[in-house]
Amino acid sequence: MKLQYLFLAILILPILAIAQKPDSDGMITISGTLVDQSTKSPLEFATVSLLSTEPGSTPQGGITDIDGKYNIQVTPGTYDVKWEYITFKTLIKKAEVLTADKDYGTIELEIDVAELDAAIVIAEKTTVDIRLDKKIYNIGKDLTVRGGSASDVLDNVPSVSVDVEGNVALRGNDNVTILIDGRPSALVGFNGAEALRQIPSDAIEKIEVITSPSARYDAEGTAGILNIILRKNKLLGFNGSMQLDTGYNPQLGLSFNGNLRSEKWNLFTNTGFRYRETPGNSTTSTEYLSPTAQNSFVNEERVFDRLGRNFFTSLGAEYFINDQSSIVANIVYRLGNDDDLNTNIIDRLDANGNLNEATSRTEAESEDDTRIQYSLDYKNDLDDNGQKITASIQYSTSVEDQNANILETETTTNTINDVERTLSEEDEQNATAQFDYVLPIGEDTQFEAGYRGNYRDISNSFYLEEQLTFPTGPLVPDAGLNNTFDYEELVNAVYGQYGKEYGKFSFLAGLRFEQTNVTIRQETVDTEEKKDYSSLFPTLNLGYEIQDGENITLGYNRRVRRPRGRFLNPFPSRSSESNVFQGNVDLDPTFTNSLDLGYLRRWKKVTLSTSIYYNRSDDNWEFIQEDTGEITDNGDPIIRRTPVNLSTQERIGYELTLTYRPFKWWTINTDFNLFHATTDGDFNGTNFDNENTSYFARLNQKFSIPSGIDLQTRLNYRGASENAQSTNDGIFTMNLAASKDIMGDDATISLNVSDLFNSRKRQSTTITDDFITDSEFQWRERQVNLSFVYRFNQKKKNSRSNGGGDGDDFEFEG
Repeated sequence: MKLQYLFLAILILPILAIAQKPDSDGMITISGTLVDQSTKSPLEFATVSLLSTEPGSTPQGGITDIDGKYNIQVTPGTYDVKWEYITFKTLIKKAEVLTADKDYGTIELEIDVAELDAAIVIAEKTTVDIRLDKKIYNIGKDLTVRGGSASDVLDNVPSVSVDVEGNVALRGNDNVTILIDGRPSALVGFNGAEALRQIPSDAIEKIEVITSPSARYDAEGTAGILNIILRKNKLLGFNGSMQLDTGYNPQLGLSFNGNLRSEKWNLFTNTGFRYRETPGNSTTSTEYLSPTAQNSFVNEERVFDRLGRNFFTSLGAEYFINDQSSIVANIVYRLGNDDDLNTNIIDRLDANGNLNEATSRTEAESEDDTRIQYSLDYKNDLDDNGQKITASIQYSTSVEDQNANILETETTTNTINDVERTLSEEDEQNATAQFDYVLPIGEDTQFEAGYRGNYRDISNSFYLEEQLTFPTGPLVPDAGLNNTFDYEELVNAVYGQYGKEYGKFSFLAGLRFEQTNVTIRQETVDTEEKKDYSSLFPTLNLGYEIQDGENITLGYNRRVRRPRGRFLNPFPSRSSESNVFQGNVDLDPTFTNSLDLGYLRRWKKVTLSTSIYYNRSDDNWEFIQEDTGEITDNGDPIIRRTPVNLSTQERIGYELTLTYRPFKWWTINTDFNLFHATTDGDFNGTNFDNENTSYFARLNQKFSIPSGIDLQTRLNYRGASENAQSTNDGIFTMNLAASKDIMGDDATISLNVSDLFNSRKRQSTTITDDFITDSEFQWRERQVNLSFVYRFNQKKKNSRSNGGGDGDDFEFEG
């Protein structure tokens, strides 16, 4: 609904500006800030109108910026001044005699309950808010991800793609920093892909996509930042919603989202439980090119039967100290309990295609995962001019225990070949302290400075027992594989940035300094390695407003990718003996310089955002596959996939995001990304130079049909890609959803189908001097979900008032 109002303002204001055509001499400036009375958040793109009381005169006015501020030049005279924003009560001050510059200060608008009721259904159709510096995706308004996870949400966000394994990429670059409420979090710690699948979609309020971060943000993440904002309702009184989900493959979920708000306190929670079965599968066919290979062909077929149980809760309290300051305490707790059964059927063939051996390898794994996060935030608006301080501290822990029993049998003779038991524990601790200070200097200049300290400690222990004599021999520890790996990181950062506006031109220049101290320990081999480095990260963001609703931006930043977690962990995976993933403890950080040229234009029914981007990375990571020279007990060569600092990489890309509403009942959101990467590097005497062009496209459509039914379709296509060793085929996915409001619009029932054609499969071919591998992988098969949401008191009027403006009486037009 905000976008509709913006379109209307953009349509009307140029006409008003053309009509008045005043001389610049003798003009006066009317300024101020508009905020939401209940939340104190800025009201961007609100309309400020000045209606002259003189007969025959033309109206004048303008709109607020993304911070709710306005600065309008008008001719002196007597006006009725009107402040308007959709779903809020209009505020009018009549017969204002304006002969000199006037600052109305901060004005608070009150929610109009009647308009809010009428706007709710329309607002459900708006899913993407495009701004100059970021895109904001409002999760609560998308039907296709109801009953899903944070991973499903991210896969529907402009500029973002999620591969079949759940790895997140921004503009095709998988080095993206994921924050929770603006900070690093153990909720997406050492196994981000898996953790994102455990955060329910209904716990998320919105996601911010920041492709050209300023110096205020951590320098981590060469692609940019995704900031997941969890729900913290602020409506007055007791209100909330209940959601029930069920579907197939079998799943069941129940969640509650609500808050209790008084004059001084706001208590909020999002709590839920989910049960989900997630079947998947993969096939791998490998041809070994060595003439002495015992098995020339090895075919593997894997079936994943996953059962997940997940409890998630976010509990918080906000205390309003006074009209300018508040303090927020929040606890987020997640408990996961999974039972997975992975079956690997392997056929080994000789050079003539004759069967040498057929085995079945099963891995029964149970996993307990506990994550908890504590945070405390303080905010103080020191004055009405925008001077403020914010401070926050956060501490989080994560413990993940895995217990797996592995059994391999010769299927033709039903003979046991291998019995193993693995125990692993992954622990992570995070502590963050942050302080920020904002100082406006005059009306068009701002200075900001701050500090952030982040401590991270990751410990991973692995223990393997193997039966050496069958069928009754004892399980014997494998001293060559058992180990404990510790990663400790401390990053201290300070920054400063300076922003200024010169008419239609604005800039924000910043500099961030980060000192990084890393310690890596391996217990069994008794080694300790320290890596300490300091870096400067300059940022520059320029903007030019061509006209209302049309802007050009240019951004530059330097960023870093620090290795951690599974990329450093030297313990090999055990699900497949012959195809393993292994981290690289010697991996170094990657530094990237990036440029982004963007253009934004808004029309009445269309919003267009497009950009050209370029980045260059040194010591870039690449995943290579190589024959280790070792063989399994079955005679298969062991192929290892591992990350290395392989190359210098240059990436150039083009991005387009379009929102179009041809009719009230039809809304279209689409985005397209095309990128070309050039890689230049050698490893172990092998040249890995490569050029790759790929793209991904997404089309979202919503239809409101008779009988109050909403339909939504989402089409995704990820183009083919390649690197120095592998090629990947394109992937097409289609999701469908429908919803209808019932029970007097207090409840909504929704049905969605994820991956309608069951086509979300990664198909790839890898060619080296030693082997050729064709593979297909599907992490999750088609899902069907039915959701019921019941809302109570969510439209309740918020009567909390703090006054506004300069203390004069105002007349409300409602």
